[in-house]
Amino acid sequence: MLRAYRSADVRAAEEPALSRGEPLMERAAFAIATQVARSLGAREHRVTGSQVLALVGPGNNGGDALFAGALLARRGAQITALTFGTPHEEGRKAAEAAGVRMHDARSADLRALANASGVWIDGLLGIGARPPLNGPMAEAVRLLEAERRASPDSPIIIAVDCPSGIGVDDGTLPGPYLQASVTVTMGLMKPGLLLPPAHRACGRIELADIGLPQPGHPAAATLTGADVSDLLTPPGPGDHKYSRGVVLLGVGSTTYPGAAILAASGALRGGAGMVRLVAPRRVEDLVLAAHPEVVCQTGHAQATVLGSGVDDPEHLRPLANRALADGYPLVLDAGALGLLADGYEDLPSTCVLTPHPGELSTLLHARGEPMSRDEISANPARAARLAAAITGATVVLKGATDVIAGPDGPVYAQPAPSHWRATAGAGDVLAGLIGALLATRGEEIKMAGRGHGRPALLAAAACFLHGRAADRVGITAHEIAQRLPQTLEEVL
Repeated sequence: MLRAYRSADVRAAEEPALSRGEPLMERAAFAIATQVARSLGAREHRVTGSQVLALVGPGNNGGDALFAGALLARRGAQITALTFGTPHEEGRKAAEAAGVRMHDARSADLRALANASGVWIDGLLGIGARPPLNGPMAEAVRLLEAERRASPDSPIIIAVDCPSGIGVDDGTLPGPYLQASVTVTMGLMKPGLLLPPAHRACGRIELADIGLPQPGHPAAATLTGADVSDLLTPPGPGDHKYSRGVVLLGVGSTTYPGAAILAASGALRGGAGMVRLVAPRRVEDLVLAAHPEVVCQTGHAQATVLGSGVDDPEHLRPLANRALADGYPLVLDAGALGLLADGYEDLPSTCVLTPHPGELSTLLHARGEPMSRDEISANPARAARLAAAITGATVVLKGATDVIAGPDGPVYAQPAPSHWRATAGAGDVLAGLIGALLATRGEEIKMAGRGHGRPALLAAAACFLHGRAADRVGITAHEIAQRLPQTLEEVL
């Protein structure tokens, strides 16, 4: 699992090491210089003779960049340091002693320096800075980003700890920022490296071990394949259809009958032992034609999924009430989110809401916390956390990177490897898949009570599998569902 910690927690973790005199900056500089050498090697260039521009801010990240420049200069690279404000004193001395050329940004020709350099080291800002950038630094970043985009041979941009201009703690991009090729983050991950939209600015992320302890509970996390494998439970010799997990679907309508087929596909191919369906007769007939395993009657279920393709959700309220009363997981998707407009003021985290930004905007407005769709897309982590806090539920905010938040625990950010799942019906498959994973742990969740972070973890796992299945070039939602069994096999 990739775990990310708020900047205040990272600084607190650094303080004991600094008080002991541990050379954290030298370790960071070595990691940066090593990454520069690797990136040059990947383009079949040598360090000796390479032109490198170090963008140096007034803080410790600027010091890291200067020390890294000194190391590279000693290996024969031609290093130019462009300073914004007063640079780190020890870093400046080390750089000058190694032959680094120093220029003040106020009088330098930034465009010429940038175009002459095949590598830029972004040490402008550290984790203590709060965007948006302003003044000369903002102007410089705008110019550099324009040059990067216009260059036929894009420079290698190595970000020190985090790209300049991103929201380190919240993952926002409120102003100009410098797109990184690689981000070398020191000791501990930061939330902005995982959370959208800022994670798009980070390029490949390399975590450099500089000897920091893990400070406790992360603020954000991303599941890997190994984590998902640990959460999945293949059936054993003592299992049967009920012990593997039963999912009850209240999905589909005469207007959107296909949603029921897709949700059933997600649940069945996600490993549920049995899928029940409550739907109009025509929808039942279509689902049975596609999936004869589905049982078209109510009954005991360890997870209930409601709303996919439903245009009038009121008839689903008894099913929702039953799931909540029994303590089993409940997924409210699409049309069923309308049930929250009347009642359900204090939901347990075993209830999982699966809105896209527009649906979440409607929900937040109804709860007296207005956020527009654009505001949600600009800060999805805040929106998901807010929705979880005011409803008590677990929230899966769907997007290119799914953001999952419960009322407690970290925010999970699950990026899709590709964007093939941006297609009609993919959300219906995801709702069924979430239901299947929750059902496999339904008895455990019921016994635990209000969830204690388990629903968010399982929902994040479902998002991982959904994205991985789509990456197998699942061009339609039906194809994404078809690829789930093979995806499960690979992960296991």
